[in-house]
Amino acid sequence: MSLYDDAVAVLKDLAATDEQQSGLRDVYLEHLAAHPDGVYKPCRAGHVTGSALVIDPVRGRVLLTLHKKLGMWLQMGGHCEPGDATLADVALREAVEESGIAGGLTLLPGGPVRLDRHAIPEPCNWHLDVQYAALAPADAVAEISEESLDLRWFPYAEVAAVADASVVRLMEASLARL
Repeated sequence: MSLYDDAVAVLKDLAATDEQQSGLRDVYLEHLAAHPDGVYKPCRAGHVTGSALVIDPVRGRVLLTLHKKLGMWLQMGGHCEPGDATLADVALREAVEESGIAGGLTLLPGGPVRLDRHAIPEPCNWHLDVQYAALAPADAVAEISEESLDLRWFPYAEVAAVADASVVRLMEASLARL
């Protein structure tokens, strides 16, 4: 199965939690039907990305990265690469690369937590983000990557003060599944 086929299957199986998520799922599926290259960055009409919110449920905190280009506190995430077999692989690879947590991250069971579509600067139009949650081991040590200005653990209660609404919604949906 190709990454494209996995993306279509994951999206078709995704249980939407509300009308907005159901509508986004349909937008993503329509995009992929129209763009067989829609999982990769060169697709100028937009492309699927994978991300993961790293959660430390023992300490009640999440790990956010201060994105180098956007200057915003976000979950770990990025573009699909040719070696990725599944969207889950994309999300986990990005979480490991950007968090520096070399071993022990595991995706929260049950597949993606949310979908989030956001505009990006030209030459592309959209990121169609498929969002997962990754559980960190109790002894996890995070290390800043080249892609970040900063990397920091935030208690759940502080996330809304530093991150945008999409990150807060992802955190809330992730915590509801713990």
